[in-house]
Amino acid sequence: MLLYTLLKSKNGKPSVGSRWTEYFGSCSALVGKKPIWIHTVSVGETIAATPLIRAIKAKYPDQDILITTTTTTGAEQAAKLDDIAEHRFMPIDFSWCVSRFLKTANPKCMLIMETELWPNTLQAVANSNIPISVINARLSERSCQRYRQFQSVFNLISQNLDQILCQHQADAERFKSLGILPEKSSVTGSLKFDISIPNTVHENALTLRHQLGINRPVWVAASTHEGEDVILYDAHQKLLQAYPEALLILVPRHPERFEGVAKFGEEYGFNVVRRTHENKIDSTTQVYLGDTMGEMLTFISAADICFMAGSLIGDKVGGHNVLEPAALGKPILNGPSFFNFKEITHQLIKEQALVICHSADEINHQLVRLLSDSTLSEQMGENALKVVAQNQGAVAKTLEALSSVITKQ
Repeated sequence: MLLYTLLKSKNGKPSVGSRWTEYFGSCSALVGKKPIWIHTVSVGETIAATPLIRAIKAKYPDQDILITTTTTTGAEQAAKLDDIAEHRFMPIDFSWCVSRFLKTANPKCMLIMETELWPNTLQAVANSNIPISVINARLSERSCQRYRQFQSVFNLISQNLDQILCQHQADAERFKSLGILPEKSSVTGSLKFDISIPNTVHENALTLRHQLGINRPVWVAASTHEGEDVILYDAHQKLLQAYPEALLILVPRHPERFEGVAKFGEEYGFNVVRRTHENKIDSTTQVYLGDTMGEMLTFISAADICFMAGSLIGDKVGGHNVLEPAALGKPILNGPSFFNFKEITHQLIKEQALVICHSADEINHQLVRLLSDSTLSEQMGENALKVVAQNQGAVAKTLEALSSVITKQ
């Protein structure tokens, strides 16, 4: 089922093409030798790992790096690092697929972003005497309880791990409660805090903002999922009553939803313009659909306020990374479901940089509140920047913790 999902062609989704054999461990030979193998699953993990990957290459310029992703959108993100790293698709979790991959790749170590732990993969890698480190590791209470129900399975997985570098102390404690030896885990912080905003983002955002309208109120709903668009469209409809010139930048999480979300907006009565049709923007545009990949930072930077989606549909998603709008100094609104980013979100709430909204009415209320009080809006943005600055440094700590496996011959 997983393989079918990965290979199935969808509108707006990059195609695997002739590289489908890589999922079975059959891939072309690498240019480099004995690479550091970094598995980043998809887009979010690849973006989070990028500062570390660049730091590794800067400190060890002769060290080759291999990135694997499971998804094609992750591969598209990894391609932005092709000046310093090669990319292959991650073989599926069958021992023979992983073993075939290892013969070609011949990595010196494996670094797994967050908690992508596949039992057959870990066993095959460990049997090849390749050290395995989990970096930027997180373990929610929910996942911890799930592992505890299958403790024997977790024991089989964990025995193949050499070290676990956790985002927060709470993550380390949960791993220890599952039997991970204290000397195997340490806290290095979240790599996502070490976000660096390229100058091109600010330049592209300024250009976009001029196209959208410098003086009109603009808010962005980032990474929306099915079931959220109706709430956000409803909030925008209410906002237009107070601010008739207001504009919503709506960015669906998955490319296959672009077409449907655009049509739904038109049926709702909005004048919708898609990013791919940007020449049609004018003062009558009410919804601007971000139907491109890799421009989320530009969309957020171009807006006055950011609502981070994936947080309005119960326990299905658990929120998305609120650090991007924080690093851009934006006031942040979020739904009530954020269990995947619990610590970060609570920090932002505590520092009055983020407000939780449960409904379209609450979203509209906070939008009106912020748009009518520029001092409050600016203060929330400054508070968000402060939280990011206070938590940076994870790249350096992670690099230090990995020094022994990176320098291994």
